[in-house]
Amino acid sequence: MSGTWRLMRDDQLVGTLTVYEVDMPAYLCDFSPGPGWEPVRPLFEAWAEVRGPDPDGSRTAAALKPILDLGLVLVPVAGGEPIDRFFLRIDGDKARLRY
Repeated sequence: MSGTWRLMRDDQLVGTLTVYEVDMPAYLCDFSPGPGWEPVRPLFEAWAEVRGPDPDGSRTAAALKPILDLGLVLVPVAGGEPIDRFFLRIDGDKARLRY
């Protein structure tokens, strides 16, 4: 599987995801930030810091909710329907995507 998606927030490009490997069920991607990255970067950094056991899911929920509230959409560069339900973790220039 190969693919490239534009990560969009409304009409603003947050960044570009390019698949380099598949580790089912996740797509491992290179991430290139776009003009809309800086305002959302702290949210993804907080999410990337959530590691280890989270028995009640509260740390995960606290980190993910602000990201989900952004209304981000993945738009396939090669064409096709935008994806609005996905799970994305961005850590530096790498990302893990599930949809």
